[in-house]
Amino acid sequence: MWNEMKLFDVTIIGGGPAGLFTAFYCGMREMETKIIEFLPYLGGKVSYFYPEKMIRDIGGIPAIKGEELIRQLEEQARTFEPTIVLNQQVVGLERLTDGTFLLTSHNGEKHHTRTIILATGFGTLKSGRLDLADAEEYEGRNLHYTVERLKDFTGKHVLISGGGNSAVDWANELLPIAKHITVVHRRNEFSGLERNISNLRNSTATILTPFVMEGLHGEENQLNSVRVKNLETGEIQDIVVDEVLVNHGFSIDLGPIKEWGLEFENGSIKVDSFMETNIPGIFAAGDIASYQNKLHLIAGGFSEGPTAVNSAKAYIEPEKELKPIFSTNHF
Repeated sequence: MWNEMKLFDVTIIGGGPAGLFTAFYCGMREMETKIIEFLPYLGGKVSYFYPEKMIRDIGGIPAIKGEELIRQLEEQARTFEPTIVLNQQVVGLERLTDGTFLLTSHNGEKHHTRTIILATGFGTLKSGRLDLADAEEYEGRNLHYTVERLKDFTGKHVLISGGGNSAVDWANELLPIAKHITVVHRRNEFSGLERNISNLRNSTATILTPFVMEGLHGEENQLNSVRVKNLETGEIQDIVVDEVLVNHGFSIDLGPIKEWGLEFENGSIKVDSFMETNIPGIFAAGDIASYQNKLHLIAGGFSEGPTAVNSAKAYIEPEKELKPIFSTNHF
């Protein structure tokens, strides 16, 4: 039956920023393209965690909300009308006798492709849940794991638990609109971009380190205070809050892709300078790709994607000279 299916030049697994820009560049190279995304919408981690977050590390764009970035990337990706499949997790890989690949989704649907570009990010995303009694009771009310609408925090006392990029960034984003920000972190030092950490430390936010959340108190499913504990002194504080934002990282899962025989390095897929994996015809771009001196920025994925596309094009047509192409040649 597979030989009756449409054969795509490239199938991109993952519809986040790197996958979307990769799809656009596939169109520039006149490659028949399919995107398969696990979530019911495009955008990956940005849409899942940061739709309201301001992104400031993309060249030429001083600042842009995550949801607006994804809207523009999706519009760009659709320029050459790729086939887009949502709500599917790719679980099976088979190389056929003619060298092409047959992919199988969790629902049994098959996808036939000459090459594959993995742009899965770190894999299926799940927020790190708060491991405290009764936490589930307040989730979806005023206990949050991301910010969906900034305006919901206007004039509120917001307690943020965490000390990584997300916690620091959200604290800085919410400072201008919240009544007050309290940041609770188990370590004395924060991790993240130095400028953002300095902005937080020099702000009006209350910073409690090394503290952890130890208890939640509320009524009628509404959280109204948080008990925190100093890990060095044992000091206990009860803090009255309106909203709590937990940024304890997220768990990642590549699922069955880990069983495909790909070479991994520090939890990511090892690639060479052509973005090729150890399996000929399979390439990777974005957070999932690993190589020496890797820089985990969205802008990095925007470079890796086209490199993977060019390599896929050369793989499909090895007899042809691969010439560089630019958008100015097409529009």
